[in-house]
Amino acid sequence: MLDYMTLRLIWWAILGVLLVGFAVMDGFDLGVAILHPFVARNDTQRRVILNTIGPVWEGNQVWFILGGGAIFAAWPPLYATSFSGFYLAMLLVLLGLILRPVAITFRSKGESARWRNAWDWLFFISGFLPSLLFGVAFGNVLLGVPFHFDQSLRVAYEGGLIGLLRPFALLCGLVSLTMIVMQGAAYLARKTEGEVAARARRIGAVAALALALLFTAAGLWVALGVDGYRITSEIDPSGPSNPLLKTVTTGAGGWLYNYAAFKWPAAAPALAYLGALVAAVALAVGARTVALFASSLSVAGVVTTAGFSMFPFLLPSSSHPDHSLTVWDASSSQTTLGLMLAAVVFFLPIILVYTSWVYYVLRGPVTESAIEAGDDFHY
Repeated sequence: MLDYMTLRLIWWAILGVLLVGFAVMDGFDLGVAILHPFVARNDTQRRVILNTIGPVWEGNQVWFILGGGAIFAAWPPLYATSFSGFYLAMLLVLLGLILRPVAITFRSKGESARWRNAWDWLFFISGFLPSLLFGVAFGNVLLGVPFHFDQSLRVAYEGGLIGLLRPFALLCGLVSLTMIVMQGAAYLARKTEGEVAARARRIGAVAALALALLFTAAGLWVALGVDGYRITSEIDPSGPSNPLLKTVTTGAGGWLYNYAAFKWPAAAPALAYLGALVAAVALAVGARTVALFASSLSVAGVVTTAGFSMFPFLLPSSSHPDHSLTVWDASSSQTTLGLMLAAVVFFLPIILVYTSWVYYVLRGPVTESAIEAGDDFHY
């Protein structure tokens, strides 16, 4: 079996891969939902958009389920603390995710324009709400969350839903929202033709440029106005999972330490910028495949920037910094991590191969003529 420190690092990387997979794959589903009322002008075009994601959105959501499962199994204190602290926000996210299949399914149950318009706007909410709240959650993690442990390691959360709506967190919500819109637009540009694709390209190019600007603003705010966290005591990367055995200090620019110490994490924000700019240009000139690839790389860059900035912290505590959860003190046992790693090594390639096969089978655009001809479309 691998040593405890290596297993912890591997599971930190796996969690990152799952979050990136969710942001990229389910990101374009959420983006398509947000764009749905704005790129379609009639019922046929709305059906075109629904059918671009109809066969794949359930499979894409597997990444979200895997991410939640990984947190539950590999980082139990992180799961307990974050899901308790963000309970009402999580309910709103789940409400949005639940609305998506309901809106897709029930829209076609009635013929009236009022009926379909109502479900179209609920479909929009199903994309807008999670996209915004995921970014707000990441912003609050960077700021620190008010929680602490007692001597029995029982967690107490001291905040509320309104307290999560801080200015920096809302800025991160806008970063997330523009990122998801860019990804959805790049996907629609690739999977549709004609007016729908043209509108998606225009909106996507603007969203990509907005992402670059907002990401810059968030980076400057992190460097100058957000207190980062640093471990100041000796730690044992193979020691017990007890968050009370360390000391932590906070200070301006603390989240930049990894970039100064190791240099290579700077590749993540560079990828976010470069991907967004390439996506904007590619969408503007009609290079649709390049746009989707560049947009996906930008999304990966944004998510990994947060991970590299915070390492080894998983969930900092703003009220009791010494109680912050890190990679070294919030994991399951060595045996548990080892057994789960064996399962991941076996099942993750199967998921990747199956997903690749599905997208290969469903390659090609969804067209208005095919929808009007009734060529086996269900939405």
